[in-house]
Amino acid sequence: MKLSEIKSILATVEAVNFQLENGTKVPEHFHVTEVGTVSKHFIDCGGKMREESKVNFQLWDANDFAHRLKPQKLLNIINLCEKKLGMQDGEIEVEYQSETIGKYGLEFNGRDFILTLTKTACLAKEACGIPAQGLSTTEASCCTPAGGCC
Repeated sequence: MKLSEIKSILATVEAVNFQLENGTKVPEHFHVTEVGTVSKHFIDCGGKMREESKVNFQLWDANDFAHRLKPQKLLNIINLCEKKLGMQDGEIEVEYQSETIGKYGLEFNGRDFILTLTKTACLAKEACGIPAQGLSTTEASCCTPAGGCC
């Protein structure tokens, strides 16, 4: 979900609810502790330099049980970040504490914002000799010592 999409949704909903894909609800008294951009400049396992930038929301389950974030308040926070940080209309990544800090994508099901699972991937499949359909569980990793990409 892009920033412009969440802004459109927030303008129409009565409550801000988040849940994990498995149905576990983020407690209603959560706080949005950060909104900003996260940039990553890196070299993939094939030696190609890459850059990516995402809009980042951090959710925190506080012990402030009387707290309830309203849609307009979150919209105000986003607008302030756009103005002060020059934040662009990028893909949203949500950080939320489970066993460790997890990074999630974001979707909306008509009622709740869904924290979608994210996965790692080899970005240099051609350099690592990975077929287009991907590796089976019995094939070797692209980054073995003799794999030529690491």
